[in-house]
Amino acid sequence: MSLQLRIQQHFQQGTDKLREAHDMLANPIAEAAEALAGALLQGGRILACGNGGGAALSQYFVQALVSRFIRERPGLPAICLSANATQLTGLYQNHDSASVYAQQIRTLSQPLDVLVIFGGDAEAANLREAITAANDRSLTVILLSGEQSAGLAEVLNSESYEIRAPSRHSHRCFEIQVLICHCLCDLIDIQIFGDEL
Repeated sequence: MSLQLRIQQHFQQGTDKLREAHDMLANPIAEAAEALAGALLQGGRILACGNGGGAALSQYFVQALVSRFIRERPGLPAICLSANATQLTGLYQNHDSASVYAQQIRTLSQPLDVLVIFGGDAEAANLREAITAANDRSLTVILLSGEQSAGLAEVLNSESYEIRAPSRHSHRCFEIQVLICHCLCDLIDIQIFGDEL
């Protein structure tokens, strides 16, 4: 198989999955965006975390909120729980690995905050513990999952949301989740700052 044909296959498979995701996820994305904007408008913040590629996506998402997405606008309050290496390794050293996000949520979260979890590739114990800690603090949770991490939805409460990418392959989940991030950022901006670009 030629390299060009392999590239074409990747683009085709990615496009097919994005189209499938659009048909399934438009409503859950809109609902999650309303919850996020509502929390921000009431003085809440967005906390985000994930593992591996999900940690990178959580950093990207928070950067787009704190800095800007498309338009110039004031920064929005968001914290990436995956970004501080010193804090993560200290928590790992002094607690167990499953609590690295849960401990931050218990320490940093405030009423009206929303936790966004990027869990596309695995049902990791630390993400499950993060959801449990968020539930204990009465936070809304928005879980971006994939077929491999769908079991995390079992610990969501009735005030939370799941946006499940229709794939069992982590790289396809992350491709879809990048677009979901863009949708969420855009919809948050529209709800808070209006339609004008």
